[in-house]
Amino acid sequence: MKIEPRASNVISTIDDHRISTYQLLIVALCLVFNMIDGFDITAMAVTAHQIDEEMQLGADRLGLVFSFSLAGMMLGAAFLASFSDIVGRRSIVIASLLLVGLTVLLTANATSLTGLLALRFLSGLGAGAMLASVATLAAEYSPVKYRALCVTAVTAGYPLGATMTGLVANQLVPEFGWRMMFVFGGATTLALCVIAYLLVPESIHFLCQKQPANALARVNKTLRRLSRDQIGKLPALENSDPSSPDQAQNVLQKARLLLTPDLRRSTLILWASVFLCITTLYFLMSWIPKMIINLGHDEEIANLAFTTHNLGGVIGIFCLGYLASRWRLSSLISAFTVSAALLMLVFAGAALASADQLLLISIIFVIGFTLAGGYTGLYAVAAKVYAVEVRSTGVGWAIGLGRFGAVIGPGVAGLMIASGYTITTNFLLFAFPLFVGGALAYRLKVD
Repeated sequence: MKIEPRASNVISTIDDHRISTYQLLIVALCLVFNMIDGFDITAMAVTAHQIDEEMQLGADRLGLVFSFSLAGMMLGAAFLASFSDIVGRRSIVIASLLLVGLTVLLTANATSLTGLLALRFLSGLGAGAMLASVATLAAEYSPVKYRALCVTAVTAGYPLGATMTGLVANQLVPEFGWRMMFVFGGATTLALCVIAYLLVPESIHFLCQKQPANALARVNKTLRRLSRDQIGKLPALENSDPSSPDQAQNVLQKARLLLTPDLRRSTLILWASVFLCITTLYFLMSWIPKMIINLGHDEEIANLAFTTHNLGGVIGIFCLGYLASRWRLSSLISAFTVSAALLMLVFAGAALASADQLLLISIIFVIGFTLAGGYTGLYAVAAKVYAVEVRSTGVGWAIGLGRFGAVIGPGVAGLMIASGYTITTNFLLFAFPLFVGGALAYRLKVD
């Protein structure tokens, strides 16, 4: 392969060319990493009933466990993921997999509320950093035309992993107990950590912007894998101002750049929309199995409802990613999330009327389709709004501050359920944030 003396077009080898097999492998691996995160985090939802019976926690303290996990995700996305703009996407992906794998494996030995809270918080830290980092890596290895599709495909890994959670739980928990779920999840995550170390490259965008030691050799190694021409030198850095995005070296400096005048409006609307949508999403992700059991159905039906909800989410995410290549992304997000809010009202009425299992599960499926499809489209918005120098920081802070809603949603629902509020009341209450979040998403005006 020839060596090109000029390197000014190195980034265009990703942005403007046909996607290669190696790029597809990178996106697929990012999806799988996110998938195992989805499994590890939502394993708590499908084992909550068994953990409650063994430890006698009660719905309010179970809600606290959910919230600690999601608080970890919030901080991991906002702070740990930001380090990938400083040390690299690959390093954070590997570190996140290691942290999640070890803490999930240790969760299998938890015997107290305190232990559960600490381990689920640490698992959440790793999961939050992972989600922002793999979304950024996928964006930076995707051609511009397919960037929204690739990012939404990667974020589909989380609900796809959650879909697996319900299926695996039905196989493992009756035979081996709830602890085996965490043994399985932790061991699988550690195996994926090794795969990431061997196969995942650093972002070419990052290497050209930061130019760490051996950057040229690492770029050329990746270009060979992409079957593209190698380069003789790295692109010249265009900006040497210490206050510029590419020169900002700490997390807080990076975060402040998101609120500069040209980004402030988009950043604040994005944060608010993610916060509102995720409040409802994680209410459902955390409490569907328990609430279905409270309606009088058995555990297998509860796990099936949870699996169906997440399967709908996976299909919805891919559907939105496909449609985004034809219609404005922010308008699609708005249509999906507002539809999900309306369907939650329909489910509330069906639950009040004691509808049969098939109808309830069908509505849960369509709620998952519209809600997860719309919500994860916001990650693609973030990847489009922010430049490469602050992309992980932008995606991470959107996810992280939005995750504050994920902390609130399950916790509030736990208190409501413990206080005797019905599933109908919960669904009516949590439909409202979706209406507002969908309206805000429409104002982003991102193609």
